[in-house]
Amino acid sequence: MTRRAPAILVLEDGRVFHGEAYGAVGETFGEAVFTTGMTGYQETLTDPSYHRQVVTMTAPHIGNTGVNREDDESDRIWVAGFVIREAARIASNWRADGGLEDELATQGIVGICEVDTRALTRHLRERGAMRVGISSRELDPERLLARVRQSPSMVGANLVDEVTTGQSYVIPADGEKRFTVAALDLGIKRNTPRRMARRGIETHVFPATATVEEILSVSPDAVFLSNGPGDPATATEQVDLTRELLRRRVPIFGICFGNQVLGQALGLGTFKLKYGHRGVNQPVADLATGKVEITAHNHGFALGLPQAKNEHGALGLPQAKNEHGAPAADGSPADVVFETEFGRAQVSHICLNDNVVEGVRCLDVPAFSVQYHPEAAAGPHDADYLFDRLVELIEGGVRVAS
Repeated sequence: MTRRAPAILVLEDGRVFHGEAYGAVGETFGEAVFTTGMTGYQETLTDPSYHRQVVTMTAPHIGNTGVNREDDESDRIWVAGFVIREAARIASNWRADGGLEDELATQGIVGICEVDTRALTRHLRERGAMRVGISSRELDPERLLARVRQSPSMVGANLVDEVTTGQSYVIPADGEKRFTVAALDLGIKRNTPRRMARRGIETHVFPATATVEEILSVSPDAVFLSNGPGDPATATEQVDLTRELLRRRVPIFGICFGNQVLGQALGLGTFKLKYGHRGVNQPVADLATGKVEITAHNHGFALGLPQAKNEHGALGLPQAKNEHGAPAADGSPADVVFETEFGRAQVSHICLNDNVVEGVRCLDVPAFSVQYHPEAAAGPHDADYLFDRLVELIEGGVRVAS
């Protein structure tokens, strides 16, 4: 067996977990979160939305399939740290071209294994996401805890500029080009332009600092607002851009961070979830069709409606009432339509675990968004139809000239 250096994990509230170094030997700090997917660790690690987060995998055995270049969602690993229960001794997959631990070490990602990840996850569910440190150098919990408490919080963190592209680039359509979409890169994953390319869409990816004039210079049929990391309340520049696009009736589709940007442009607020939604097995209801989708999530913040608080006091959807004015027995949400500067808008999707808003749709301008990931690498694919809705939105909209 591989001989590993001892390591410790210390949470902001003083809880300590002991384990062994996994990946790079060193020290790291970030926000402690957990993801419930049984697969997809490579896509998680390379998702820019996880920037500055220390990710705990709830699946107990990690590294089985190694790593390969095809499944990377960006050109590097973005997590601040990685926490697992048991490291696979052998990577066994015909697509693998390397081992997970070697890749973590090469990229300088500090991790820890042999941790009771079930106990850690339960702790975060009870106490909430919080700051954390991992070290395989400083093994004194008190000294590490002092540095954890000095590290920055995710609340108020403006991270989009740290993950966005430095210059624009184009992903061509597969086969015949049908449409042009301008994508605002807030932390975009590679699979998103691929899903659009399969529908005949040529995607022009712009930095997060792009102006309206730069975006409209490619005469887009629609604008896409991507996923990304950090506190959406800091995205004032992107929210202002979105408002201007809405005024010009440019079709808009947003996901994850992009959903929060569109929501704020419509006048909604955002709030931090206790421990977030992360993983590839989150149930979401499409309120238009009644269909329940199993979806991929990665968000620690959510949209809220000022007039709607759930039973926990968190901003969310009010519960539907029965004919006697009492809450519906099945706990179903009310149909929420709200007024905006751009006309009426509607909550389109909710999370069935906690009734948190998972999507909005404008009724008088061509725009919609969801909080989860329809590109869904490494799955599931229940929400892939949303890219077809983008095509329908384009076909029903008006092309915007520069």
